[in-house]
Amino acid sequence: MGESLQAFPLFPLGVVLLPSELLQLHIFEERYKLMIGQCLDADSEFGIVWLSDERLHDTGCTARVTQVLDRFEDGRMNILVTGGRPFRLDRRVDDLPYPAGDVELLDLDGGPGEPALAADAHERYADLVERVTDERPDDETLAELDAFGMAGTIEFELSEKQRLLETVSEDERLRMVADLFRTTVQRLDDSERSAEVAKSNGHLRR
Repeated sequence: MGESLQAFPLFPLGVVLLPSELLQLHIFEERYKLMIGQCLDADSEFGIVWLSDERLHDTGCTARVTQVLDRFEDGRMNILVTGGRPFRLDRRVDDLPYPAGDVELLDLDGGPGEPALAADAHERYADLVERVTDERPDDETLAELDAFGMAGTIEFELSEKQRLLETVSEDERLRMVADLFRTTVQRLDDSERSAEVAKSNGHLRR
């Protein structure tokens, strides 16, 4: 079993945060101004959990404030946070001025994963980055990225990110992100072809 944290501060949001992912937040509610202020004073973490249309999900990710971008006179803040470790919410705690819960940090399997799976995921990721930015990541940069590190730089459906967050096996995460990258490149290619067809049809109608 993983480490248990009691009365861990929680921030339910309409986003899914992954380990190592960067996320900018605007803090304006009084309860969250208090919570983030305490985390800053203690240099401690809080948890982000996905509040979807259906429910508050049980698996979230720890987050640490890595930069305070703006402070306002009324206590509002713009902050940059970095994802830490996945956790499971075991019990809600309702006697604090902000959301909290007893959580258990998930034990993730160690190591970089199966080399063949990592190589395939890195290749698919590089294809996608090059497709979007016209620049391909070098081998040294790719070697430093695990499944979370790659996925955290790409916009995916929240349900896909949540599924990835809940997966403890790096090999399985590598398979998942390789499929996601491959599918995304295919979707971009299909969209581009559709646009070309539409443009051609528009020309022919003139």
